[in-house]
Amino acid sequence: MSKKINIMLIFILIFSVFLTTGFTKISKEPQTVYRVYLKGKSLGIIKSKKSLENYIDKKQKEIKEKYDVDKVYVPSDLDIVKETTYDTNVKSNKEIYNEIKDISPFTISGFSIKLKGEDTKDVNGKTSKGKNQTIYVLDRKVFTDSIERTVKSFIPKEEYESYANDTQKEIQTTGKIIENIYIQNKITIKKTNIPVDKKIYQTEEELSKYLLFGTTEDQAKYEIKEGDTIPDIAFNNKISTEEFLIANPELQDENSLLSPGQIVTLGILKPQFSVVEVDHVVQDIESNYTTETVEDSSKCNTVSEVTQAGVKGLNRVTQKIQKVNGETVNTVGVGEKVVLKESIKEIVVKGTKNCGGDYSYGYGAWSNTGPRPSNGYFGWPASCSSVSSPFGYRWGVLHDGTDIAGCGYGSAIYAAAEGVVVQSAYKYDNGQFITIQHPNGYYSMYAHLCNGCRYANVGQYVQKGQVIGGMGRTGAATGVHLHFSIWTGYPYRGGRAVNAMQFY
Repeated sequence: MSKKINIMLIFILIFSVFLTTGFTKISKEPQTVYRVYLKGKSLGIIKSKKSLENYIDKKQKEIKEKYDVDKVYVPSDLDIVKETTYDTNVKSNKEIYNEIKDISPFTISGFSIKLKGEDTKDVNGKTSKGKNQTIYVLDRKVFTDSIERTVKSFIPKEEYESYANDTQKEIQTTGKIIENIYIQNKITIKKTNIPVDKKIYQTEEELSKYLLFGTTEDQAKYEIKEGDTIPDIAFNNKISTEEFLIANPELQDENSLLSPGQIVTLGILKPQFSVVEVDHVVQDIESNYTTETVEDSSKCNTVSEVTQAGVKGLNRVTQKIQKVNGETVNTVGVGEKVVLKESIKEIVVKGTKNCGGDYSYGYGAWSNTGPRPSNGYFGWPASCSSVSSPFGYRWGVLHDGTDIAGCGYGSAIYAAAEGVVVQSAYKYDNGQFITIQHPNGYYSMYAHLCNGCRYANVGQYVQKGQVIGGMGRTGAATGVHLHFSIWTGYPYRGGRAVNAMQFY
């Protein structure tokens, strides 16, 4: 091979190496460097990982001042990997910093708290997946103190402290002991570096506000006017009295004194986790009397006379009561009920003779309007009198009835007044339920009856005190109870729910 050809081959070899390496500087000996990746893409190599970290830390004075921290770290999606290479094209810390500072947020040391959401069902039975969320704090104590503060919002201070300090008094005759307090949601806490573009809670007050209301925005305010009461203010603003008191902890109870011009908070609670309280309760509960109607053909059908007054009984009952965020969701009787005083049934004599001006017992024959029933018109619909949840707003939604619990599964449900059954069916939210139309335009509804426990059919005339069903937990019920409601007009068909307790 000629000398010219050899020179040409050498030139071609050198040129091909140049094409392969570009303008990369090649070292004679391999060296240890660090390759920087952002979101998986290489930004180049640097001499020292530590020096880049220190450079970033020095440049971030604003972050240090904002969060009152001593150190700022690299972005969470930045990787610095050691490698050995002949490449000597090393970038400066400044070059790398300028490439990443506007793309990925830097991080600071703190804690991430994962709160697992709980699945819920709407009124149509559709399940909504619980929302999982992550909360960031710099100090773990901020989170633990906020949790305790939120829990205390739903449990009276003295009761909580007695439970926490194990100083609860034993029940001698009647009383209550808190058996357990826990958070239903799964919570995991992990030390981590937090990107500064995330919401980071720095104070107990701010995080507690979020855990209670689901937002850190200021809640609505209201100026007290002459004659205002806490229950009225709460109802008119679609919150419960309990919610009002939680939002205004300086007020002790619903009878607290209000002054004209005083400013109160009207925030609707939206707790971010469920605080469960399990109580062991022994209490004396009145048992309501039943009503027996006796027909008398010698008297006009407009006559109704009480010949024997009903007298309430008294029972000593031991119960396990479960509350979630201060609301009773389940009441279960434990042990035997002790009868302290027997109830005496009410006997009503009702005439059946047509003396003119009578009304038909047929469905739809009665007026949908009428005078307000007097106290005593409606009888109590259950065999126990423990109200687990009153009529009113909960979390911004109207609870249109009174929940009665503690009587036991299958216990008797009574017609509150005479009337015609217009509904006896199953619906997702009400479960097994019965609706009765009364002669004066009022309707009463009995929901969550046990399966197979609807003892009255559509079109059937029932008397006050007649057993029409059994207490259960069907439909959207978390425990055994009766949802009892009274309406002016047909329920959910133009009628309006009213507070049943105003008639008792």
